[in-house]
Amino acid sequence: MPSDRRGYSGRLQPRQSQCVHQLDDDRYIVDNPHVHAGLSWDTIKWAFTTYGQANWHPLTWISHALDYSLFKLNPAGPHYMNVLLHAANVVLLFLLLQQASGFTWRSSMVAALFAVHPMNVESVAWAAERKNVLSMLFFLLTLLAYGSYVRKPGVRRYAGVALLFALGLMAKPQIITLPFVLLLWDYWPLGRMGSQNLSVSTPGERMPVRPFSWLVLEKVPLFLLSIASAAVTMQAQSAGGAVRSTMEFSFALRLQNAIVAYARYIGKAFWPSGLAPMYPHPVNSLPAWQVAVGALLLTVITILVFALRRRRYLTMGWCWFLGTLVPMIGLVQVGEASLADRYAYLPFLGLFVMVCWGVAEAAQKARLSPARLAVPASLAVVALSVLTYRQVGFWRNSETLWSHALAVTESNFVAHDNLGGAMVNQGRTDEAIPHFRAAVAIRPDDPLGHLNIGAYEQEHGNSQAAIEQFQMVLRFTPDTTLKEQAYANLGSAYRSLGNSLLAAENYQVALTLNPDNSIAVVGMGLIAQRNGDLTQAISRYSHAMSVQPTSVGYLLLAKALQQSGRAAEAQAANEQARRLSSDLSQSEQAVERLLAH
Repeated sequence: MPSDRRGYSGRLQPRQSQCVHQLDDDRYIVDNPHVHAGLSWDTIKWAFTTYGQANWHPLTWISHALDYSLFKLNPAGPHYMNVLLHAANVVLLFLLLQQASGFTWRSSMVAALFAVHPMNVESVAWAAERKNVLSMLFFLLTLLAYGSYVRKPGVRRYAGVALLFALGLMAKPQIITLPFVLLLWDYWPLGRMGSQNLSVSTPGERMPVRPFSWLVLEKVPLFLLSIASAAVTMQAQSAGGAVRSTMEFSFALRLQNAIVAYARYIGKAFWPSGLAPMYPHPVNSLPAWQVAVGALLLTVITILVFALRRRRYLTMGWCWFLGTLVPMIGLVQVGEASLADRYAYLPFLGLFVMVCWGVAEAAQKARLSPARLAVPASLAVVALSVLTYRQVGFWRNSETLWSHALAVTESNFVAHDNLGGAMVNQGRTDEAIPHFRAAVAIRPDDPLGHLNIGAYEQEHGNSQAAIEQFQMVLRFTPDTTLKEQAYANLGSAYRSLGNSLLAAENYQVALTLNPDNSIAVVGMGLIAQRNGDLTQAISRYSHAMSVQPTSVGYLLLAKALQQSGRAAEAQAANEQARRLSSDLSQSEQAVERLLAH
């Protein structure tokens, strides 16, 4: 984040944050005042009423507030909590499979693969991805509660299933497919669907067989929860500008990408190399051969699963993988990713079941002893553990993470933006700018690249060039946060050119989008002070300092108070500036420049 010496003008921005990895950690944790209020009643009310980050997931917000109450801004706290939640998910997964199927070693192997697979690093190492591990916790608890309900049906037990599902949806709506998963669970391993003689691989407790229509009706309340969650999620994502239009990504392109993405996920399940936090969506079309190979792979596996349908675990696992990925496969495109490692956290369980049960049955037919099977199984877990340890290392800091992303992906404008953002955070703006220019060269409609280039131009006195870049941001982005920043920066650029009228207009639009935008609030204060309205200027500066305290802001407030004859208050503001600044002379020079325009 730029220091106070740059003043309240256009500011270079990391892609989505100014935190450790330039993802969402700032908006979720580091700079979120509601989270910083800790676990209070006001925070809980806000969590249930906000569409922050284009999502409605109050339980996730509450968990972050709890983290802050326990650990403040110590980054170790949220990360250890994520590890703890992931470990709990591993244990719950083992208990779930063992209880439902009766197979201990197969269940333990699925749990082991889930525990150490490198694709799960992103969900655990990324602090703001708490929603993934938290929603999985309630997803698995819901399945366990469902097993209890099936063994002894009752209203109270069914209510427990519905409650746990609702809590999971309030952590992250990616588990919206759970009612369909329960139908698969009825099919295998519970054996509630169809003729029992097909459940040849299940030595566990037999359940009463029900007609398919009965099983569907049984889950109507859960389907209604899914529908409600889908409606709220679409509203939240649309309000946040996260949903992409068919003008940007045509349905044909989305379908092509979905086919290729399914194939790529399968590839990464068995050969998890070249993992990155961002795989950009293709702009126009994918090579025909990739789509053809992906479609062929999916078709062949589907045919094989159908041919081996007596092995119900194959059908269940394959449908689990395909079905739980549907909300994230991009048919409704949210954001700019073609696929993401974190999206595999839940779907890969289906593939793990297929592999572990399939290998175990093949070993039984070949009359291999469990000891001989344990050796390759252990080697697989060790190999995945080594790869996971290596992948965790890339999450050490922003520069390492995004440099790695550029090394393993092509035309990754997001990685360029984020690597540039990492350099901005370190004050290395001259090194960052080539990355922002590379980003807009790859994607001319990249709003963040234009925003950062504009801020750079403005900081170097090229206000007109900066205005052109900020207008490009407004032309290309649906993201309300980027719009807010662009309007605020436009206000500062126009103010530096002496056009107070256009400056005020743009500041006001930014404040309409976010009343706490510190650049716009201070900018309006500067305009008021220049017009002689010291009362308004003091009010604006005080508001800005309550939102984002800086030495420059307090020095501006001190000058306005001094001019109003409020010497004691001015002295107090000067003291605050001294406490915040590591170099007060630079802050004073920045104030003089701001007041000179």
